[in-house]
Amino acid sequence: MMALTLDHVQIAMPPGREDEVRAFFGVLLGLVEIDKPEALAGRGGCWFAAGERQLHLGVEADFRPARKAHVALATDELDALRARLVAAGRPIGEDMPIGGRRRFFTEDPFGNRLELIEREAGA
Repeated sequence: MMALTLDHVQIAMPPGREDEVRAFFGVLLGLVEIDKPEALAGRGGCWFAAGERQLHLGVEADFRPARKAHVALATDELDALRARLVAAGRPIGEDMPIGGRRRFFTEDPFGNRLELIEREAGA
């Protein structure tokens, strides 16, 4: 059987709103922006390192937010991250733990759903 691993995830964003992407994902969530390849730089959007993987935000002209489909970002500092999001006026949706890991949902500036979950022990 072929072994596959996740390399990156891309979510959509409206055109021309990269400053909001950087403020939310970079400043508020603390992800580090990485350079897009030169051949793709002119398309807009932003890429971020997310541990060993990447989170790409790609411009979609007919943008519609993902309300159910979502990215889950794991952290060792779930309570601190929740406090920063609340202080920034971001919506928080509590949910039941999964496998003993606490989690909650929020949304990016464009309405895309995001899950924040405690990192697995030993990960």
